[in-house]
Amino acid sequence: MPLRPVPDESAPILQLPLVLIGPMGAGKSRVGARLAASVGVPFIDTDTRIEERHGPIDAIFARDGEPGFRVVEREVVAEALTEQAIVSLGGGAVLHPDTQADLAELAVVRLVVTAEAVAVRLAGGNRPLLAEGGLTRWNEIQLEREPVYASLADLEIDTSRRSVARIVEQITERFGGTR
Repeated sequence: MPLRPVPDESAPILQLPLVLIGPMGAGKSRVGARLAASVGVPFIDTDTRIEERHGPIDAIFARDGEPGFRVVEREVVAEALTEQAIVSLGGGAVLHPDTQADLAELAVVRLVVTAEAVAVRLAGGNRPLLAEGGLTRWNEIQLEREPVYASLADLEIDTSRRSVARIVEQITERFGGTR
């Protein structure tokens, strides 16, 4: 009978929740899901949770506008940030002052991406804020949010040309890889 590996008691313990922020198309959902699986904790994508509870995001925007969406988003984000999980926030969630205050106490990883890389990732997508303006609008949004993302992040990783596995490795090197 094979012996089970003994957990490395000296390995740093991952601080939870660990939060991923960044612009649309930076890879927060893909990286978050892989990171959560690699360390054995739940993964919460706040955009997915919003859709599960309130319907498609583009429908919320159409019905209630961006201000209405941001109210729903804040409620979901506030809840998610109390859970022992890897949490991926929608690109604009960091704009809410209460979310910024919450994130000040947590481990936050900012994923960045070049416009060239994001153009491929967002092609054919259904992002309400990009409905008019496409990549030009993405650039505008990214520049507007840049100072907020930068002020909140404990670690920044460019996802443009890195594999998801390498990004996960960088995060666990910085924040620990055991539960």
